Amino acid sequence: MKLHEIREARAAKVQEARALLDGEMTAEKKTAFDKLKAEITALEADEQRQAFIDEAERRAAGEPVDRGMADLESRVTLTEAIMAQVENRATTGALAEFNAEQARQGVTARRGGVLVPTSVFEKRATQTTTSQASIVPDDYRPDQFVGLLRNAMVMRSLGARVLTGLRGDTVIPKQTGASTAYWVSEGESLTESAPTFSTIKLQPRHVGALSAISRQLLQQANPSIEQLIRDDFVQVVGLAIDKAMIHGQSANDEPVGILNVSGIQTGSLATLDWDAIVALLEKLALKNVTANAILTHPKAASKLQTTLKETGLPGYLMQDGKVAGISTYVTNQLDAKTGTPATGRVLAGDFSQLIVGQWGSAEILANPYAAGYYEKGDIQLRIMATMDMVCREPNAFVLADDVAL
Repeated sequence: MKLHEIREARAAKVQEARALLDGEMTAEKKTAFDKLKAEITALEADEQRQAFIDEAERRAAGEPVDRGMADLESRVTLTEAIMAQVENRATTGALAEFNAEQARQGVTARRGGVLVPTSVFEKRATQTTTSQASIVPDDYRPDQFVGLLRNAMVMRSLGARVLTGLRGDTVIPKQTGASTAYWVSEGESLTESAPTFSTIKLQPRHVGALSAISRQLLQQANPSIEQLIRDDFVQVVGLAIDKAMIHGQSANDEPVGILNVSGIQTGSLATLDWDAIVALLEKLALKNVTANAILTHPKAASKLQTTLKETGLPGYLMQDGKVAGISTYVTNQLDAKTGTPATGRVLAGDFSQLIVGQWGSAEILANPYAAGYYEKGDIQLRIMATMDMVCREPNAFVLADDVAL
């Protein structure tokens, strides 16, 4: 059975069990209720297994295919990119090899910096950067390092498809209509029909950040300054991209975020109960879509985690990080809907319908002569990345933005 079929069967059994709670609980009703309870439990187990398989298949699609390039990228360091510019010398080692390979592919640093693979910013660490003065003390305790609390980045981990190495605008064909089948009697002619197509376009959109680092930090920092620089840029630029993938507006030179994509489905969780959750997911099933994830924010998640599925039955709407067996991600990157009062948002869908395009590599520019930095012996750093996002099929998502908080 497919995931949505299992959920539909479970919902039907729950309805039957609820009906048995009306009136006096006779011995016959109790027997029937216990039988339904066992069937519901079995369906929940089937749901978890199928969800696991679907998730495993989704993640398998993201395995790298170019192992040689992946190995080269893993040996590139940001500190080499910075120091080569500060010392006004050529790059060396893996970084030089990477830039040479990019040049062979027609990709060059157009803003005066050095190219680094975007993969160096996709690595996750357990630390994030705070003030530089706090990481070069006389008695250094790296085991007590305190990082800045930031929003959790989630969009890339939800299964969005990533296209790398793009050059110009990228046009993707999309089928919008199918051929039609007809029944005819003997001797009649079939009516000709043809599928219809349109296109969706990825176009370069630029995001960047400025930071600074001291020479003393380069010489004395522990833990590795390489990881600290990576993590800070991952957080700053990565969070900006992540936020734009949710809330972005073309008018602000951002990718069009999923909440602003024309044509996504809408539902209601104003009455927050199991029936409303099932009805929300049913909208996807009717469009032949199986949700691979649900996205929400902390306040809405708290409501889901404290609302029982059914009166008299165990379990909450959100339990063990899942809603209706679907992995549910919680982040402050998704804002509540503003208003009086504000209401919570819950977004469900197949996030593999999102396509993220990346143009070339990220570009690092180190400037030790910038005003205000040169005098102090500091180095100003700038990173620029180019990306865009489009939604292949808006009907693959359903949004409820009326959760009472």
